[in-house]
Amino acid sequence: MTQNSDPNYEFADLKLLAYNSSKTAVNAITVLLAAELKDTPIKINAADPGFTATDINQYQGYRTVEQGAIPTGGYAPVRLATLPDDGSSGGFFDENGVVPW
Repeated sequence: MTQNSDPNYEFADLKLLAYNSSKTAVNAITVLLAAELKDTPIKINAADPGFTATDINQYQGYRTVEQGAIPTGGYAPVRLATLPDDGSSGGFFDENGVVPW
């Protein structure tokens, strides 16, 4: 929501109601599940793989699926899935770290 509200955001002009609404719902579920499971070893986080070439964008993304899963640095979906017991939970991350909700 923060990035989509910023007119300088790379994808600011893409206002896709169903897609953006579903992503917002997933983000809310991430926060709620992380709170619900805070006293367990389970970590709940959301990951942004970047503009990855998939069916939804007719393969126009500038990253491959492999690059989206394991980018060269920061928080990748694979890294988030293997966090240690003291790892973060309830956050939203891309390859550079924390993304504002």
